[in-house]
Amino acid sequence: MPAYDDYTWHEIQSQPEAWAATLVALQAEAVRIQAFFEAARTEQIVYIGCGSTYYLALAAAAAMREIAGRNAIGLPASEAWLAPNSSFPTRQRTLLVAISRSGETTETLRAVESFRAADRGPILTLSCYSDHALAHMGDLNIILPAGQEQSIAQTRAFSTLYLATLFLAALIAGRTDLISALELLPEACRQVLDHSCELASRLAEDVQLTRCFFLGSGSRYGLASELSLKMKEMSLSESEPFHFLEYRHGPQSMASQQTLIIGLVSSSAQAHEQAVLADMHALGARTIVVGPDSADVVLADLDELVRGPLYLPFGQLLAYERAIRRGLNPDRPHQLTAVIRLA
Repeated sequence: MPAYDDYTWHEIQSQPEAWAATLVALQAEAVRIQAFFEAARTEQIVYIGCGSTYYLALAAAAAMREIAGRNAIGLPASEAWLAPNSSFPTRQRTLLVAISRSGETTETLRAVESFRAADRGPILTLSCYSDHALAHMGDLNIILPAGQEQSIAQTRAFSTLYLATLFLAALIAGRTDLISALELLPEACRQVLDHSCELASRLAEDVQLTRCFFLGSGSRYGLASELSLKMKEMSLSESEPFHFLEYRHGPQSMASQQTLIIGLVSSSAQAHEQAVLADMHALGARTIVVGPDSADVVLADLDELVRGPLYLPFGQLLAYERAIRRGLNPDRPHQLTAVIRLA
């Protein structure tokens, strides 16, 4: 249990309920969403966001490629705004998916405005607040109030918005089986939260572990990046993300008894990913497996294409617990604000 009654703890723990409410809301909008995608007739999809939602954009684009076979990329909103010629092929009609928890981040708003002014294609927005600017800027605006948060470091908002991108990909692919699988995620999330609290607390108490790496490939690389960010934001810990096999190409020089390596292990490449972790364990690193049939944090046996949100809760709990052990307040991360507004 938390050391004090704070926002972050309750937002992490409330994710199952937030996901369930979000799926109900998305199902209610499914006909309108599908009609929008059918009318869009675009050649590529570009997801944009800032900070956490940039990493969400990476994961969402990978999921769209995997699930629907659509040409999709993820970009920082600042790149779409300040470097549009390198961000968008000039002759390709593009669907812009702008993602923001607050709907007020300056780079995202300006990227949407410049995209609209250049007439590059339709715009879809994903945010959590209906009365904020972004929620009125798209051709289709999807509002997910269940993701609203009081804390600065995103947890519930990130997973809720990410869940929505998986629903959209499954919907436009006509994968009703995947939409049905998404309905199982809230209960599966509760199991992860209940079963991994003790491990997160135990690792957070180990003062010997001074650096952390999150490894993930495919759509899990964006999730690894987000969890690494959580460690930095909440606990001021040294943390980096890598694609699994890339870790051998230089970063393994950092593997030691002071190193914690958390692998977001897939089903499709499990043998190769487990081999990386085994190699790093042999070099002295503490390794944790998060994935199907794992020895550490076991995820429900769901289709790999929609399992992604379940990788998040353990890393969020670890960042929270480490912050508490270091005497920090997870609700008020050092030198951070909930929204970046530029002049």
